[in-house]
Amino acid sequence: MEAAAVEKSTPTAAAASAVGADVVIETRNLSKTYHDFWGRPKVLALKALDLEVRQGEIFGLLGPNGSGKSTTIKLLLGLLFPTKGQAYVFGKEATNVKNKERIGYLPEESYLYKFLNAEETLDFYGRLFDMPAQVRRDRIKSLIDMVGLQWAKRRQLREYSKGMTRRIGLAQALINDPDLLLLDEPTSGLDPIGTREMKDLILRLRDEGKTILVCSHLLPDIQDVCDRIAILHQGELKELGRVSDLLRVEKVTQIRARGLSDEAKEEIRAVIARHGGEVDGIENPTATLEQLFLEIVQDSEARPGRRAAGASDGKK
Repeated sequence: MEAAAVEKSTPTAAAASAVGADVVIETRNLSKTYHDFWGRPKVLALKALDLEVRQGEIFGLLGPNGSGKSTTIKLLLGLLFPTKGQAYVFGKEATNVKNKERIGYLPEESYLYKFLNAEETLDFYGRLFDMPAQVRRDRIKSLIDMVGLQWAKRRQLREYSKGMTRRIGLAQALINDPDLLLLDEPTSGLDPIGTREMKDLILRLRDEGKTILVCSHLLPDIQDVCDRIAILHQGELKELGRVSDLLRVEKVTQIRARGLSDEAKEEIRAVIARHGGEVDGIENPTATLEQLFLEIVQDSEARPGRRAAGASDGKK
């Protein structure tokens, strides 16, 4: 373990070295309790969260309001300190300042300077990363084209719609060409076309090698783009795994065939061949992510403290 050899005197470095090279985010027993003015426990926002986000995947974090999603993101950004457990980003503690230059963050509400235009906004954030002037100019042009705001690049942000603000917010999150993107409700305020373009852009960024953590209440969006998901409820992890695995209905077999009558039930391939049909696939059908999400939340309320049966972490 090279990392351990370099910093073997610190327990933190030894722990971080155990993180796989392809693991970008790891949490171990991560917990957060908010206290009142007198220091008494008030809200258990996150309880013993264990998860991994691997390099080059889109990971979805789902849950109703108050489930711990925002707390998890703030812990990963180092904006909050955990009550118990650890959070690692790029093999270092999440509070390590050096992580920040490799992270892009799109908050649920974009807090941008309303009297700057798109170019000035991106130039401002590029300067914060100490980017050379020519690199900054090239990056600004590329990002504005990417998010489709070329026509409004010199308008002040106070004139932008919410959807346009989300687009420039994403461009701001990408100004430093980060390896990890944290996106909180990325399609909020976008029309159907803008939503599709945003999802296509997220997939494109994944294909370019970026690791993306997405929080959203819009379940179809998560279903369309995420490789794996974690569902939180009341601060606890209730389900974790690949979207395709979690939505599979195990007890039902679905047969898709082309040019086949309704008679085929036994000896499937022989019947299909006899009727002149062509097998398109024999597989388990899937439910929708919305159905899975509602079932897990209802089960969690009926049986608090228990994880859903049949949970899988999606590891190969």
